[in-house]
This record gives sequence, structure tokens and C-alpha cells, in this order.
Amino acid sequence: MRNKQNRRFYTKKLVQATEQSAHEKEFARLAFTAGDSPRIIDQPPLIFHYNDVRNEEYRAILERSMGGYLASLPAERRVLLSRYVLVDMAFKVVGVGSVGTFCGLALFMSGNGDPLFLQFKQARQSVLEPYAGPSPYQHSGERVVVGQRLMQAAGDMFLGWFTGTGKYAMQFFGRQLRDAKIKPVVEVMGASELKEYARLCGRALARAHARSGDAAVLSGYMGRSSTFEEALADFSVAYADQNERDHAALLDAIRAGRVEAQLAE
Repeated sequence: MRNKQNRRFYTKKLVQATEQSAHEKEFARLAFTAGDSPRIIDQPPLIFHYNDVRNEEYRAILERSMGGYLASLPAERRVLLSRYVLVDMAFKVVGVGSVGTFCGLALFMSGNGDPLFLQFKQARQSVLEPYAGPSPYQHSGERVVVGQRLMQAAGDMFLGWFTGTGKYAMQFFGRQLRDAKIKPVVEVMGASELKEYARLCGRALARAHARSGDAAVLSGYMGRSSTFEEALADFSVAYADQNERDHAALLDAIRAGRVEAQLAE
């Protein structure tokens, strides 16, 4: 009994130490201490400041936006986040899937000096609406958040939405910048590991469809034959081939000088 309690104690301490180390590494990579208040590090062109939260007008805009964001969170999350203070805000370049949208990175600090990074991304009309009809949600950020909560077994605890003000009068959704996410290194996987990883991805996707749709209807539509699976495989191969053609066209454009490229260090 005592050995089991000791294992639990040391396991808990190990988890706490790992979490603390992750927070410290994240803070050291993205922020620095400047005077009384930490600041997000400019890393142009990926992360940069457009204004200063110490500017009264700019801070008022941020605080009004934060009020809307907090209102979208469950009560217990609002209590938790109220223990943190917004100390800095910067813009962040988004990934390929969100090109053309605004994305912000906000740094909050607790009274104990614990950092919390939140990311806010612009939410626009769904590309499916012209084909599937208008969304039942008037706010695109709410649509994104409800969809994630519906599909995911355990979503980000700070998922919320709000509408900006002034020149930032756009619809946004927010979440943690990084929520202990694990990124499998598929480049080093062998055939068996890659197959198992694909199986797990398929199960996660199937579970999301079952949670957000009618599982019985989906199962009946797919039936017992392999027609549906073969159609997915054909599409996947065609999509991979198209990606290779697109990449080759990009390289040709770079060599011809039509596209300017900057290699990552």
C-alpha cells in the first residue's frame, strides 16, 4: 500500500515538473521580461507588434474584446481566467489553412507569475454554406467553437468567441496557443507504425462524425461493402498526386523568379 502511495506521489511530482518545465520553455521562447511587465518577443515576419497594450485606446479595444470572449466561456472557466491579467498582445502569421485571416497572440500573467498564452483567430463564413445552407449560428466564431466541442472528446478548455471593435471589428474564436499537443513524427515511421497511426486517425475522424451526425444513417449509407473505403483511398491518392504537382509548380515559379521565397533557418 505504501509503495503504491509513493508511486502516485512521485508520478504526480513528475507530471507537475514536466508541466512547469513546458510552461517555462514556452515563456522563454515567446516572451521576455521588460521592466514591470513581460512582453512577447517580436519574431518578424511570423510574430510582430502592431500597437502597444500600454496605449490607452488600444488597451480599451482589447479589454472590450476580452469581455466578449469571457462571456462565451463557461462560468468556471471565467473564474479561472479572471486570475490572469493581459500584459501583451501581438499578431501572429497563420498557417496555410487560414491564409488571409487575422490571428493574435495574447500573453496573460497570474499573480504568481505563471504565464498563459491564448491565440485568437478570425472566423469567417463557412465555405460549405453556399452548398449546405446558412449556419444556424449568427457568429462564425461560435460556429467554430460549437463544432469543435461537438466533435472532440476533450476540447481546449479555453475555447470561446467574440467580436472585435474598431478597426478589428471582425468575428474571432480563441483557445490556448498550445494545449499539451503531441505531434507524431511521421517522417521517421516505418510501414507498420504509419499504418497504425493512420488507423488511429481514422478512428478519431469516425468518432467525430458519429458525435456530430447520425451514426446510424452514416453506417447505413456506407453499408457493408468496401465501396466507400475504396472511394476514400482513390481520393487520397489523387489528392497526394495533386499536392506533388502543386509543389513542383511552386518550385518552377521560384526558379523562374515569379515567386520570391525565403528559406527557413
